[in-house]
Amino acid sequence: MPEVTVYFWLIKVLCTTVGETAADLLNSNAGLGLTGVSVLMSALLAIVLVVQFRTRAYRPGIYWLAVALISIVGTLISDNLTDNMGVPLETSTIVFALLLAIVFLVWYRRERTLSIHHIDTTGRESFYWLAVLFTFALGTAAGDLVSERIGDYLSQSTADGGLGFGTVVTSALFLAVILGLVVYLAVTRRDVTERKPVNRHAA
Repeated sequence: MPEVTVYFWLIKVLCTTVGETAADLLNSNAGLGLTGVSVLMSALLAIVLVVQFRTRAYRPGIYWLAVALISIVGTLISDNLTDNMGVPLETSTIVFALLLAIVFLVWYRRERTLSIHHIDTTGRESFYWLAVLFTFALGTAAGDLVSERIGDYLSQSTADGGLGFGTVVTSALFLAVILGLVVYLAVTRRDVTERKPVNRHAA
């Protein structure tokens, strides 16, 4: 896992925005409907997570691709509950908050730690990605509930109070920034802490 630096939080926020705008873009333009898009993106996420789980060290490209896809899937889960099943945003917000709390509780009870610096088993990584998924789903539900969505503000029309960039431009803009930051981190390794080898011959 990457070190929690300013780059980590910056990319995480950008991924949250991409989750909102990309989900809206795919839903309106892919011609698959909300359910079809959800199935497609969930399948892509599953493939990337398989690769991530098989990777024995932190690889920025794979890790952040998984985060970007899970942000989209988390948004789609929330949208499906609201649009297809008629679940009130108040209910979905509470449910996702409870699910996230349960993940953390079970994670700690089984592993005795929540530290991202010790995600070195399949079980711990599974808990980590579940927490990320429910975090994005909760963010979408809560964001929709209080109407404070950055991505929607950029993409929606000026008549609706936004900047009118549209979902295509907004998604492309944020994806470009994310890609640039991930490439920078891959080259500079600014989000990796090198572990010093233990001197076994020291007195």
